[in-house]
Amino acid sequence: MLKDFTFMFRKLLTSLLMALPLMAAEKPRAVVIFYTDDLGYNDTSTYGCDKVPCPNLDKLAAEGVKFTDAHSTHSVCTPSRYSMLMGEYAWRKKGMQILPGDAKMILPTKEEQASLPSLMQQAGYRTAVIGKWHLGLGRGTQPTDWNNHISPGPNEVGFDHSFILAATGDRVPCVYIENGKVVNLDPNDPIEVSYDKPFPGEPLGSTHPQLLKPWARSNGPQHNCAIIDGIPRIGYMRGGKSALWKDQDMADRITEEAIKFIRESAQMDKPIFLYFATNDIHVPRDPHYRFKGKSQMGIRGDVTVQMDDCLGRVRAALNENGYEDCLFIFSSDNGPVINDGYFDGSIRDCKGHNPVAP
Repeated sequence: MLKDFTFMFRKLLTSLLMALPLMAAEKPRAVVIFYTDDLGYNDTSTYGCDKVPCPNLDKLAAEGVKFTDAHSTHSVCTPSRYSMLMGEYAWRKKGMQILPGDAKMILPTKEEQASLPSLMQQAGYRTAVIGKWHLGLGRGTQPTDWNNHISPGPNEVGFDHSFILAATGDRVPCVYIENGKVVNLDPNDPIEVSYDKPFPGEPLGSTHPQLLKPWARSNGPQHNCAIIDGIPRIGYMRGGKSALWKDQDMADRITEEAIKFIRESAQMDKPIFLYFATNDIHVPRDPHYRFKGKSQMGIRGDVTVQMDDCLGRVRAALNENGYEDCLFIFSSDNGPVINDGYFDGSIRDCKGHNPVAP
């Protein structure tokens, strides 16, 4: 039986880095972790689900090693990501849990402790994290100031470049953060975030259901707070209108940022380490229109097809920019989730489908 995936991966990279001085010619030009969210073992065609075609993942598996007995260190987002980047069991760190969107960073900076990205920096790689973060930002006891530079964050951990969601797609703040600054923020419309109480006058999912997308009604009080892009979120937010993301464009946006990083690094003639973390297939599931109906398993299957498209585009960009020599690792962060907060039809559409089979 294979050992824990994080242990294996850390051992693999540690061995690789130790060997670099002696084996410079064998140093991979690129190392990529493609980390999807809430994807089950049986949720793609690669592992037997004929209702969800994933040709790019099929191709990757056919060209490499397909794991059939690997294990996540935890069943939820934050701890499994901590383990991936730190090479430690998350449950050995006190207070490890799913973090709210305004949490303080739980990772040490690279001056405090080595991590996967800082080791890759030391080995000469240009490093980036693009997509979902969910490991906290900033430190101290004061609320995070989203209107100024936020530090520490991914850059202080060991990433040369970061373009992230602070937490999850269903949590506020619903903005992108690039190298510590909110993207497209208007200083005359500052962001305010609260996980304690709503802001007066702001519409909520619980009070303004007429403002919601048809599938986005919440099935409980947690996902019934601030309405962003027609979807009720966890937590309260106001301001920052010019910086708010569009959910249907998220997969394209983070993929475009990854391709940009790859191209820029090629122009610098630098080897790269890319940690690419999708929001798919985590809720809220709001696929771009070109992926709607592309699976036989409703909205959850459609965002899986969308995720596969991102995979194909990232791999194509690597090949087009001289990174064919690439250690490319695909994984879900943890096990599958079908129904998590919204009446999006996932239970109905997944009838007869077992995401953890066999």
